Amino acid sequence: MSLVKVKGTYDVLSSEARRWQALETYVKAVFKKFNYQEIRTPIMEYSNVFHREDENSDMVTKETYNFEDKGGRMLTLRPEGTAGIIRSYIENKLYATNDLVKLWYMGPNFRYERPQKGRFRQFSQFGVEVVGAMDPYLDAEVIQLAYEIIKGLSLKGVSVKINSLGDKASKQNYMKVLKAFLEPKKDQLSPDSQARLDKNPLRILDSKDPVDKELLKDAPLPLDHLSDEAKLNFEKIQEALALAGVEYKIDKRLVRGLDYYSFVVFEIQADIEGFGSQNALGGGGRYNELVESLGGPSKPGVGFAFGMERLLDALELEGIKMVDEPKLDAYFITFDETSKKEAMKLQSLLRKENISVDLNYSGKAFKGQLKEALAQNAKFLLILGENELNMGKINVKNTKTEFQELIDIKDLVINLKEMLHHV
Repeated sequence: MSLVKVKGTYDVLSSEARRWQALETYVKAVFKKFNYQEIRTPIMEYSNVFHREDENSDMVTKETYNFEDKGGRMLTLRPEGTAGIIRSYIENKLYATNDLVKLWYMGPNFRYERPQKGRFRQFSQFGVEVVGAMDPYLDAEVIQLAYEIIKGLSLKGVSVKINSLGDKASKQNYMKVLKAFLEPKKDQLSPDSQARLDKNPLRILDSKDPVDKELLKDAPLPLDHLSDEAKLNFEKIQEALALAGVEYKIDKRLVRGLDYYSFVVFEIQADIEGFGSQNALGGGGRYNELVESLGGPSKPGVGFAFGMERLLDALELEGIKMVDEPKLDAYFITFDETSKKEAMKLQSLLRKENISVDLNYSGKAFKGQLKEALAQNAKFLLILGENELNMGKINVKNTKTEFQELIDIKDLVINLKEMLHHV
């Protein structure tokens, strides 16, 4: 039996890992600039963290990986980051010492869905959660942060789409209006939308089914059914976004896939050729009831998440390289046991000076070693033959200029540091 990776997962090989590391480093730097602090939570939680009475999204009802542990406890691999972070916020009583916590996270999530380009059953996300304040200027900051991350990557056609679902009361009233509009058309809706009509009618607005789209053309929209409080909140968010220099468009049909959202929701989209119709790179919104529904105090929150794989795909399609090809500072070429021993000793000295260096361990002849050194983009060759050793010398060759000089072995570290300074 041949061993293969699990369906919907992938291997990040060393050549790809550099791209991941570069993106991670960039994102962390932006979070630092906005004064957000890191939080790390387990990839598995007790199932009731996600499977709550107030959450009927497809992600939770259809796509979670659930299992029973040896103690008979039901566990779930996290399908998204927010609920686990709120569980941690409550359990560790972060609200007792901080009126407002601004957190960022990064890591894998798991959903049992149909694998397709840019979408996997194990996938990585980064995002933020801000808990403790209901402030339109804070909502604007979170949107600005999401926008700056994407805009700073030099992607083209980046746009911000915003909408408001209103407060709890106006959201519930709207869903009654929407349901009344759709009930007479129920038999014409797609099977998924028929199932959503009773439990989650708001999600029907996000349907990609052509028949659903046609039926929804004249449907009532959340923005037209806001309470006065929700209207004022949305106006202030728009004013704050303008102050922050963030251009945006109102998308009245925009909803997010999780039931806990209320008030503002948003997406960051990019118009990228070959990216398909699903052009959203990430998004989020406000969730004022989630903390309380998980057993915590009444604390409002807002956040967003981006898929790492989608973002890396977008960068590749746009031809944006965040990292150069790796270059090795030096590569030892040896010819026998004696020269290899000397290379091992010198290699340790060089690495202590933060010089990247390697040698061949496969017993290859000179040509094979040279080929390997060039394949690793070595800047210098360090050649240790019998003649060099007898003289206490080493040949140092610049692979770009092909200039070669014989220097004392004892002076290798200081001389090579100087040479590297000029390449």
